[in-house]
Amino acid sequence: MCEMKGFLTFLVLRLIKKKSSSGEDIRQELEKRKGCKPSAGTIYPVLKYLKESTLIEETSDGAKEKKYSLTEKGKKELEVATRKFMKMFADVFEEN
Repeated sequence: MCEMKGFLTFLVLRLIKKKSSSGEDIRQELEKRKGCKPSAGTIYPVLKYLKESTLIEETSDGAKEKKYSLTEKGKKELEVATRKFMKMFADVFEEN
């Protein structure tokens, strides 16, 4: 079983920041990075939530697949989330 739900929103935002991506692009990239491919039923609700929260928007490149990119609000939210993530886990790395 692929356990990623805790940080999935954060991971999806980080991947979309690097390049506009479709849901399938994100699934494949997570499989490469994490060793398991999350189901469409896991990824697409996250994309829907992020879109409804105006953190991402659909972009058109002429292809059939919907691609998503970060909005300005999404970029700011990702910066805040990254700082929180780093602060939360900084002590884990300092213990070594």
